[in-house]
Amino acid sequence: MRRVLTWCAVLAALLAATVGTSPRQSGPSLDAQLAEVLEAAGFTGEVEASLEARLGRPLDPNKAELGRLLFFDNILGLHGDNSCAGCHSPAFGFGDSQPMAIGVDNNGVVGPGRAGPRNQRRSPLVANTEFYPALMWTARFVALSGDPFDNSLGFQFPPPENVVATTQTLLQAQGSLPSTELVEMAGFTGITANPGPFGPAHFQFDDGHGEALPAPDATGFHNFPIQDAVDARLNAIEAYRVLFGTAFNGGVPLPPGGITIAMRREAIAEFQMSLPGADAPIDRFARGDHDAMTAKQKRGALLFFGKAGCVACHAVAGPANEMFSDFELHRIGGPQLFPGFGVGLGNVIFDGPGANEDFGVEQTTGDPTLRYMFRTAPLRNLAVAPAFFHNGAFGSIEAAIEHHLDVIDSVADYDPDDNDVPADLSVGPIDPVLAAGIDPLLASPISLTRKERNELTAFVAQALLDERVLDFCDLVPASVPSGLPVALFQGCGED
Repeated sequence: MRRVLTWCAVLAALLAATVGTSPRQSGPSLDAQLAEVLEAAGFTGEVEASLEARLGRPLDPNKAELGRLLFFDNILGLHGDNSCAGCHSPAFGFGDSQPMAIGVDNNGVVGPGRAGPRNQRRSPLVANTEFYPALMWTARFVALSGDPFDNSLGFQFPPPENVVATTQTLLQAQGSLPSTELVEMAGFTGITANPGPFGPAHFQFDDGHGEALPAPDATGFHNFPIQDAVDARLNAIEAYRVLFGTAFNGGVPLPPGGITIAMRREAIAEFQMSLPGADAPIDRFARGDHDAMTAKQKRGALLFFGKAGCVACHAVAGPANEMFSDFELHRIGGPQLFPGFGVGLGNVIFDGPGANEDFGVEQTTGDPTLRYMFRTAPLRNLAVAPAFFHNGAFGSIEAAIEHHLDVIDSVADYDPDDNDVPADLSVGPIDPVLAAGIDPLLASPISLTRKERNELTAFVAQALLDERVLDFCDLVPASVPSGLPVALFQGCGED
């Protein structure tokens, strides 16, 4: 697994030297100072506009519209009880409405009132994910070239998919996988797990009459039985064959059996790529609109790129694609949460002797040296999220920042009630996490005044928010081609 890029630390040191220990306070000098720092960091504010050039084509509106309907349709869940939007709510920037995700066996509500067994981590925001070279909290899906638009070296997946070399982008390759995840969309009945060294490696899906469907092929991807079952469900619906024909067959409806996994993942990715999310105040400032940010946000930006050292991990240059993440693995000592002890509280058996820990990347790789490590979270549009960190341990951006500034003090004083942690989540042990060692970049406290902390929080919460994400509820369809009910989305005009 990749390690932290050394240029991040070098860049942080360079910028700290440029900015100094305290940014100048207001006026043109503040603008000039921030403009200079952003240029040194390689931040242009133009990443969203680069999409068409990176793809080598314009977005296809027919594929995007098909992907939108698929995204909201429970048909992709084998038991018809969850859609992509169930864990990626439009009212929350197409991110999780919960501190820790609730997937299958939910109550049909998406929002604060969602109920059902917990998974293990929270679902990330969808907007901008086309620019991510590593997807998921444990970087399970990685562009080996370092570029999510370059498949020349393949896209690395864990077993049984392994390396996928048949899609244009990493986001397309990942787009069909949620249907195979038991806790997200597949469910548990009718499936026999065949364990690999680090957990279930592949599954046999019962046809309902006691006969197992075909096993995966050598790659484990194209003939994955769960994927075949999803394709069969879609092919049985004439309305979908018409829509897929419009998107992939020149307007001619596809015959039964014509809808494939490749089409599904391409359509879903096309919809995700059509979502705006990278034209925040910081982007507009970088392009020359110096009135796009307040003086407070500008001072917070100078702290972010300088004294506070945030850019060392929440990078913007090179493979970071201006997403405020280096997409590398770090151990930052976050509190552990798990779904208590009791029937129906969780869909996942947690790690550790008390089944109350999350071993992070070790789950994916089997490497104990990567225990408690997670991929750096991108920071764009976090203002619409209800909780932060991989498990929702912190209930505000301010609290999450405070943890980064002093990890030991943060975990010593951690109170789930202060962070709006739901009552069904309990706090796991922190001593093993600290004993494993904190990332050197966070090992020593970072001293900021209360004013500086407020400025840093204002930058992350406000200057990285693209307000177009507040309009995502407009994308909720009134109905979907399967005829299955669309979930109740709280915050989208629904109670």
